[in-house]
Amino acid sequence: MDAPLSPASPATLPTVAVVGLGTMGTGIAEVLARAGREVIGIDISEAAAAQAVAALEASTARAVRRERLTEDERRDVLARFRTFTDLQAAADADLVIEVAPESYEIKQQIFRDLDAVVRPETILATGTNALSVTRLAADSARPERVLGLHFFNPAPAMKLVEVVSSVLTAPTAVAAVTDLAIELGKEPVAVGDRPGFVADGLLFGYLNQAAAMYEAKYASREDIDAAMKLGCGLPMGPLALLDLIGIDTARTVLDAMYTESHDRLHAPAPVLKQLSEAGLTGRKSGRGFYTYAEPGSSEVVRDALTPLAGEVVEGARTIRSVGVAGSGTMASGIAEVFAKAGYDVVLAARSEEKAEKAKSRIGKSLSRSVDKGRMTAEAAAQTLDRITPAGSYDAFSDVDLALEAVAENLEIKQELFGTLDKVCKPGAVLATTTSSLPVVACARATSRPQDVIGMHFFNPAPAMKLVEVVRTVLTGDDVHATVREVCTKIRKHPVDCGDRAGFIVNALLFPYLNNAIKMVQEHYATLDDIDAAMRLGGGYPMGPFELLDVVGLDVSLAIEKVLHREFRDPGLAPAPLLEHLVAAGCLGRKTGRGFREYARR
Repeated sequence: MDAPLSPASPATLPTVAVVGLGTMGTGIAEVLARAGREVIGIDISEAAAAQAVAALEASTARAVRRERLTEDERRDVLARFRTFTDLQAAADADLVIEVAPESYEIKQQIFRDLDAVVRPETILATGTNALSVTRLAADSARPERVLGLHFFNPAPAMKLVEVVSSVLTAPTAVAAVTDLAIELGKEPVAVGDRPGFVADGLLFGYLNQAAAMYEAKYASREDIDAAMKLGCGLPMGPLALLDLIGIDTARTVLDAMYTESHDRLHAPAPVLKQLSEAGLTGRKSGRGFYTYAEPGSSEVVRDALTPLAGEVVEGARTIRSVGVAGSGTMASGIAEVFAKAGYDVVLAARSEEKAEKAKSRIGKSLSRSVDKGRMTAEAAAQTLDRITPAGSYDAFSDVDLALEAVAENLEIKQELFGTLDKVCKPGAVLATTTSSLPVVACARATSRPQDVIGMHFFNPAPAMKLVEVVRTVLTGDDVHATVREVCTKIRKHPVDCGDRAGFIVNALLFPYLNNAIKMVQEHYATLDDIDAAMRLGGGYPMGPFELLDVVGLDVSLAIEKVLHREFRDPGLAPAPLLEHLVAAGCLGRKTGRGFREYARR
């Protein structure tokens, strides 16, 4: 993605100095030069300065090849970027952005030196995402001219810029920098001074929990990353993202967050310290959670932890027919998935009418697929013919796999498993789609707990590729092997996890959502700014409040309560604001009002 070209209107802050020409500093310099600013690049390392020039030459050459810049425009951009090794070069700058290492000592020294160099009206900005802007400002001779300007990596592509005010920052300085961000084609979000600000404040807690989940050997690194990409639509899994950010950087940010919050969710997972101190800091060192072809490379290579590709599943039972219990959206979606894969499906509900209605819903879904050219009318008809509706679970007497998708209520599920135990033949696999209840409690409702397993599909089941395969301590190896093989046959991606609240996805997703609610509750940032920050800064397909309203605030609260009850961590206690909205009947889109209001259909 290319930064915008020079604006036609007079430029805000026409001359900008960038102190520190690492990856981020170089990216910021490129954005500024491409937007018509005179850019003074400063780094004590001549090699870093030369590398920054080479990087700008390479990126603008690519832009010319893609016809996003002319050769004349490229020449002008390169002419606007000059590099120096002495801070004295910043004397004529209207704005100085420091992007030095995350150290108070280094940054404070830079600000003290700049005080002696720049004009009184020059704005000084720190690019920190972990340190206190207020503390840096207080050490400056002009604290009212100091603020935070947090770009995201890679700066030319990422739209978000967090503009961070301290209690000392002058509104005029904030306004000038905000105008600059808009002229650069960025979307500025105004935030107060606390470690992590909005985007990293939410992101790093989530990354830390993923690291702790891996350290506890709850799930493999590949399964954790696949679960969050496929289950939440994220561009990268959390462990791969930690490797990209730098495990040492993540540890620094989390340390700063924990110092302020004392929230255990922010206390850096010990594995982050171990990796950092061993020099295994991620991509930049060639090894972190994953191993890379060489330092700085993005190419993951095999190591001792890499699972074997195309591993043969041994001991699996033969599955020819499937029973799906339930008549809601999830049940009909799962029935559609199995029927499309060629399985004979019995779709059973509490009445024949409910089962027929669920089959009708599947028919409409298949018709939409035909209309969109995803399948032929003949294939759709054959798929629908494989589904037999039934008004009694007695119809499951001959299925090889019985899968329940009824209400998320343990008593209801246990009662159903007691029924399945009676009607299903010996050797049938019994599966629950629960997203938050203990699978073993369903298993103990039967006389064959070794045959019971969790298969957590995601909504909408026909579209979502992920299935969390949940083993209890009683699940047989052959049952686990069977379900993994079935997932492959229905073109889903299975990830293995143990039987604990939230499994992988919800255990990582809902604390993040809860922390977003706390930010609003504490008046730190607005709904719109937080949603924008996570979409633009984190690459999330939806902001947390958009997602909460879609999921349903009552569903979200129920999951938060289960997580809190299981892990007994005060940081997981549901935000009071969420509880108040649910008590008021504001449940999200389904009621027309949640965190936002929606037009009634």
